[in-house]
Amino acid sequence: MKNLTQTFRNCVGAAALAALSVPALVPAAPAFAASPAETRQLDQAVAALRGISTMKADFIQTDRKGQTVRGTLTLKRPGRIRFQYEKSAQMLIVGDGKALTLVDYAVDQVQRWPISDSPLGALLDPHRDVAKFGKVLPTGNPDVISIEVRDKSHPEYGVITLIFTRKASAPGGLELTYWVALDSQNQRTTIALSNQRYGMPVTDNDFRWTDPRRKSRR
Repeated sequence: MKNLTQTFRNCVGAAALAALSVPALVPAAPAFAASPAETRQLDQAVAALRGISTMKADFIQTDRKGQTVRGTLTLKRPGRIRFQYEKSAQMLIVGDGKALTLVDYAVDQVQRWPISDSPLGALLDPHRDVAKFGKVLPTGNPDVISIEVRDKSHPEYGVITLIFTRKASAPGGLELTYWVALDSQNQRTTIALSNQRYGMPVTDNDFRWTDPRRKSRR
């Protein structure tokens, strides 16, 4: 269970663990000017993210050792997200628009940190302009767009890479298929999405959780 707990916390980038922390995503000077094609791809990726109102998807999380855990993701922009892990994980992460809450039912612990301090900020924070801190990486496939996000002034924060695949029915014509987080120690965690559904009915109740410290509903 300890390894699973560490993997989970690495994935969401808990500031206390500083395992897979990613940039605060402030504007940074680009190392080189983007080509018109790269600028167009970056704009398309930004439009795809902003085009998501609600989404549900299955996911598989894989750590650097190849260990995996499955679950279901529920997203409602701006700011709300739920990672419902498989029952054996005894964990949950919920974002309420301001903060992310990690609930560890195995040890009855709860941790919170600002969305702006987590890798999920690139997906959830409406104030983040991905075009200012992301760059396009070549994929060799015109139907796949890879966006790398990093703060060059803080290499200790690590890197997160968002991978999109062209799909006409997805918002903006691009579907977020997975992301990879790499910390300063080169430890990698991947979240792969599948069965994405958009525009699903999602209510505030979908982001409630039971506090193991008080056995009460939040």
